[in-house]
Amino acid sequence: MTDALSLRALLRLDALVGLGCGLALSVAAGPLGALFGLPPTLLLVAGLALFPCAALMLLAARGTPGSRVLVTLVVVGNWAWAAASLALLALTSPSPLGIAFVLAQAAVVAGFAWLERRAAVRPLRTA
Repeated sequence: MTDALSLRALLRLDALVGLGCGLALSVAAGPLGALFGLPPTLLLVAGLALFPCAALMLLAARGTPGSRVLVTLVVVGNWAWAAASLALLALTSPSPLGIAFVLAQAAVVAGFAWLERRAAVRPLRTA
């Protein structure tokens, strides 16, 4: 697997995870809000925000000229999402399950940011 394909695979997986989470948060904001002790409107808005994020990731994964800028935007956006997730814990009073959910998804998003950045700066191997 080449470095470019590795980055593309990461971006596609990130988009897939984002779409899944966005669908779950959008469709079940009320029940999840009650379960997590978080405002349903916040979960709905977060879920809806994930759809354009996933589209950007898929666009960046195409590897076209200018995609480096898009990859940088994805990485910065992922770090910002993870940081905002941690800030959310300081600003709200989620249930223990809500705390676990927010921490878990923040860790996954931060992991994607780290892996994508690492793959993006890795020098390409020559044949």
